[in-house]
Amino acid sequence: MDLLLASNNKKKAAELARVVEGVNILLLKDVEPYEEPVEDGRTFEDNALIKARAGMKATGLPTLADDSGLAVDELNGMPGVLSARWSGKHGDDEANNDLLLGQMAHVPDERRGCAFVSVCALVLPDGTEHVAKGEWRGMLLRERRGENGFGYDPLFLPDDADGRASAELTAEEKDARSHRGKALAQLADRIAALK
Repeated sequence: MDLLLASNNKKKAAELARVVEGVNILLLKDVEPYEEPVEDGRTFEDNALIKARAGMKATGLPTLADDSGLAVDELNGMPGVLSARWSGKHGDDEANNDLLLGQMAHVPDERRGCAFVSVCALVLPDGTEHVAKGEWRGMLLRERRGENGFGYDPLFLPDDADGRASAELTAEEKDARSHRGKALAQLADRIAALK
């Protein structure tokens, strides 16, 4: 069974493939182009559903969409849904990390708590919708560490990773702990049932 992942992010597709086996995962580049919707929701759930509904409507395929980001306690949950474009340009990881480090430069360690949050939405051709949320708590580091992952991974020190940054974990270690892994695991049975 084909499943559209409403993204062109190969790293997200690889993560999904590790969690759910036996489903052919298609990225946006693999289907007939359609106008991607504006992600103007106020929450991760809003944006995940916007993307999943648009993908299913345009292709007729079961569609999975993820909206995720980093919620920093000191910044009242921001960058939140703006994580990918925090610096003003969508997907500029370096600029986003630099801006966040600058904003948090003088914040003491005890106030650097944060969480990666992921909401995954699965929309099926029959109109059924399933939504799952995962959260991964930790703290914001003062400088980048590690070479793995993407986005804010080099700045995130998980509570459950023995002092290693998210970007210092292997893909398998990250999948077992991460916000997206937790959300995807909740949908794994529903996705597997698509076969």
